[in-house]
Amino acid sequence: MAGFVSIHNLRKSFGAFEALRGISLDIAEGEVVCIIGPSGSGKSTLIRCINRLEDFAPESQISVAGIPVTTGRSLAAVRAEVGMVFQSFNLFPHLTVRRNVMLAPMRVRGVSTAEAAERADKLLTRVGISEQADKYPGTLSGGQQQRVAIARALAMEPKVMLFDEPTSALDPEMVGEVLDVMKSLAHTGVTMIVVTHEMGFARQVADRVIFMDAGEVVEIGAPAEIFANPQHDRTRHFLSAVLNH
Repeated sequence: MAGFVSIHNLRKSFGAFEALRGISLDIAEGEVVCIIGPSGSGKSTLIRCINRLEDFAPESQISVAGIPVTTGRSLAAVRAEVGMVFQSFNLFPHLTVRRNVMLAPMRVRGVSTAEAAERADKLLTRVGISEQADKYPGTLSGGQQQRVAIARALAMEPKVMLFDEPTSALDPEMVGEVLDVMKSLAHTGVTMIVVTHEMGFARQVADRVIFMDAGEVVEIGAPAEIFANPQHDRTRHFLSAVLNH
């Protein structure tokens, strides 16, 4: 049975470099999956392919909620259901925090200004920064900006949330506040695919952990299995280096 997010034979090359080498994965609706692995292993490329921010080989197939990730109208339908949070916050500096969150629902879903504003205020409360609604992004800390970015992605009421190392650009003291928001989100039933270096988060929140190396999925399992009893030498080596650092 195909997953809610279904990936079959995913291949992606940058010139002669093969970044993804025939990955197949099925992720269930409501599942929280964390992808870990060394830098350059293809983690970010993988999740960027899910909403086609990266093109991929013609023989590769991805679908989200049964909709094939191709081009044109089908791709627009997929992107309407997929929220993405990046390392950098990508907020519009000339818009207030509230307006940043309101913009996509109004433009893409045709939501009224009043409804978009109400939704934005609810989401800003949910991520713990309602008092920043009328400020501009440049006046906020990195952790606050990333929480705005999460609220903005949620404003589209996506079925799937993709996180591409959302804490890697933050100062250490701001990481916790973003992870707390993501932990609360993990209990709401939204499907989450998270590329992360935060092993504690993966261990605590993920339903499954995927270890990638050199463009391949090396190992998949429950956090307890992956962290306590990894089956592959590459996984063991990576975890011993990271956890003993």
